[in-house]
Amino acid sequence: MSSATTKIPGAQPRARKGMRFPSFSVQIILGLVLGVLLGWLALSMGPQSPGTDGSDPVPNGLTTTLDTIGSSFVTLLKAIVPPLIFTAIVASIANLRTVTNAARLAGQTLLWFAITAAVAVAIGIGLGLVFQPGHNTTLTTAEAAEPSSTGTWLDFLNGLIPTNVLGLGADTSVEAGADGAFSAETGISFNVLQILVVALVIGIAALKSGAKADPFLAFNRSALAIVQKVLWWIIRLAPLGTMGLIGNAVATYGWESLRSLASFSLAIYVGLALVLFVVYPVVLRSNGLGVMAWFRGAWPAIQLAFVSRSSIGTLPVTQRVTERNLGVPSEYASFAVPLAATTKMDGCASIYPAISAIFVAQIFGVDLSITDYLLIAFVSVVGSAATAGLTGAMVMLTLTLSTLGLPLAGVGLLLAVDPILDMGRTAVNVAGQTLVPTVVAKREGILDLEQYRAASSENLFDDDEPEADDAAAEQAEAASSDDASDAASDGGSEDDRELAEATSRA
Repeated sequence: MSSATTKIPGAQPRARKGMRFPSFSVQIILGLVLGVLLGWLALSMGPQSPGTDGSDPVPNGLTTTLDTIGSSFVTLLKAIVPPLIFTAIVASIANLRTVTNAARLAGQTLLWFAITAAVAVAIGIGLGLVFQPGHNTTLTTAEAAEPSSTGTWLDFLNGLIPTNVLGLGADTSVEAGADGAFSAETGISFNVLQILVVALVIGIAALKSGAKADPFLAFNRSALAIVQKVLWWIIRLAPLGTMGLIGNAVATYGWESLRSLASFSLAIYVGLALVLFVVYPVVLRSNGLGVMAWFRGAWPAIQLAFVSRSSIGTLPVTQRVTERNLGVPSEYASFAVPLAATTKMDGCASIYPAISAIFVAQIFGVDLSITDYLLIAFVSVVGSAATAGLTGAMVMLTLTLSTLGLPLAGVGLLLAVDPILDMGRTAVNVAGQTLVPTVVAKREGILDLEQYRAASSENLFDDDEPEADDAAAEQAEAASSDDASDAASDGGSEDDRELAEATSRA
């Protein structure tokens, strides 16, 4: 009987072949457009109350809603970063026996970090001299203000040595109320570099422990699978998070603040565009890699970085696209991408501090020499590692200014446009964090070229889709088998009766 190939009239088709949602990248774009529209609507509505006695204006309900949606999404992403980094790095260390050139991979990674950073800072210095941002502004030194935090050359050591096994830190701020009472608020944060160090040490110790560590490594692999599943549930909220993040940015900052720093802002974005659309493609082509394939694969992370303004928050997506879309082995990517998230910042640590240092020097009337420009390049290439324990472009900028002996108060002049510039800076940071592991993997012969050439922004959830497809297929197959059996039994019932009657007569 050929029931396996017989079409059953009542069989249901596979559920996933019916109505389909727009692709993930299209959902992100729709969220971006909707966020801009809602942001402009919130901006036109104005604040709920203007604020009195020097207090900040109270935002309207729409702005508050957008802010809550966007910040909640970034918080969820950041919450999954520590377990993701720890379990992924321990798993990669356990697989080091299959990676014969681990030390060479690490050296090549750092080398390409430096090469691309050097090119980026050269572009920043050139644009600073061409645009003359400090001479083309209406700001004065009277508006300068000291920054709340600064970066030093000891930050690398301070950030490298874990303060606890979890790499967690706590910051407490105390504020005095209008009635004279004090209120304290404590925030918990994590240091990615410290988590990286802890995971490396534990992974190496497990590797050296041999068979005794097998239960721990098995548990770690299971934990990694669970963390990744939770992660993709969070990432599926990216379109909604994009809407909230970009909407709040438009409603909160608008574009009014760009007027007094138009030349400076233009120089920054021209530099970021040159790095992203010229330097990176040249690096890819020189290593025999297709440019459009890289953009297709890395675009989900670049998009999210632009709207979230957080390299750490984007880290889970950055690592995912590097492995899944660009074909970098997970054993290498799980080490290189978290390291890049703390030290590879062509936007924040190269383009931005170079142009900003020239701006501050010009507005304060300080002439920079060739030695100063070389110092800017040195700080940009090496300083990102020195400030790896900290985050933020302002930390890198204060390190550059202090090294050159320029007034740190100049930082206060740039705060008004920092959120708008930070979107572009973070996008370039994350783009570089996917580029270097891809290039190094290609040069070392471990890149999956077929997977790279087939890179698509829709591949993020391919690991989930087969599970659903398989389940649907099994259900459809089971239903078909049941229907086929029922049909066969119905069709053969008359023959069975005749056979029974003949048997009884005999």
